[in-house]
Amino acid sequence: MVSVGNALAFILMETAALSMVMHGDEVRKSMFASIGHGFMAVVLGAGDSVKDYFSLRSQNAALARENSVLLSEISAYRKMLSDSDGRIAPHPVEDNFSYTPATVVRMSRNRQHNYFIIDKGFEDGIYAQSGIITAKGAIGIVDAVDRHCSYCLSFQNSSISISARIGRRGPVGKLVWDGKTNDRGTLKEIPLQTRFSRGDTVWTSGHSSIFPTDIPLGITGEARIMNGSTYDIDINLFENFSSVRYVTVAYNAGREEIMGLENLVEGLE
Repeated sequence: MVSVGNALAFILMETAALSMVMHGDEVRKSMFASIGHGFMAVVLGAGDSVKDYFSLRSQNAALARENSVLLSEISAYRKMLSDSDGRIAPHPVEDNFSYTPATVVRMSRNRQHNYFIIDKGFEDGIYAQSGIITAKGAIGIVDAVDRHCSYCLSFQNSSISISARIGRRGPVGKLVWDGKTNDRGTLKEIPLQTRFSRGDTVWTSGHSSIFPTDIPLGITGEARIMNGSTYDIDINLFENFSSVRYVTVAYNAGREEIMGLENLVEGLE
C-alpha cells in the first residue's frame, strides 16, 4: 500500500519534471526562433546584396548612356557656337565625333597583345578605327566589326599608342602601356626643354582622328632622359583596366576625309 508520504513525493517529482519540460520547451522555442531569425536574416541579406548588385549594374549602364549623350551634346553645342558667331575656334575633328555606349563582354589579360570585345556592332552604328573611351581615359581602338559585337585592340597592347599632351597647352608625346600593370603607361618623345611637374594631368592631344581632344588620361610620375634628347615619363593612369566594363565608342565621321588628305599630301612629297 502506497503511503501518503510516497504519494506526495511522487506528485512533487512529477510537478518538477513537468516544469522542466515546460521550461525546456521555452528554451527550445527560443533557440529555434533565434536560428530561424538568423537564417531569415542571411537569406534576406543575400537577396538585398543580389538586388543591389544588379541595381548597381543598371546604374552604371545608365551612366554610360548619359555620358555618351553629354559628349554628343557638347560636340554639337561647340559646333553651333562656332558656326553662329565665330567666337569659338572651330574644332573640325572633334565636332565630327558621335558617341555610342557599349559594354565590354570579354577582355584578355596578362598578354602583350590584349584585346576586348564589346556588345555593339555595325548594326548599332559601330565602325572600325573608332576610339573606345571612358570617363577616366582612352582604352582601345575598334579593330573589326560584326553585326552585334566588335573586336577591339586594348591600350594594354604593344601595338597601340595614344597621342597625349601634358597639361592644357603642353608638349605632345606618344603614350604607351608599360607592359606590366593595369594602371601604368609611359609618355615618350617629350623634348628635354619641356617644363612640367610631377602630378601634372595628361590629356588626349587632339592630334588624332581616332580620339577626341581633352580626355583625361592620368598624371605624370618619374621622368627619365632617353638618348640625351627626350624624356620618357611614367604615367599613373586614371583608368584601371582590371575593372573596365562600361565604355563609349567615339566615331569620327570626318576621319576618311582627313586620311584622304594626308595620303594626297604624302603622294605629292
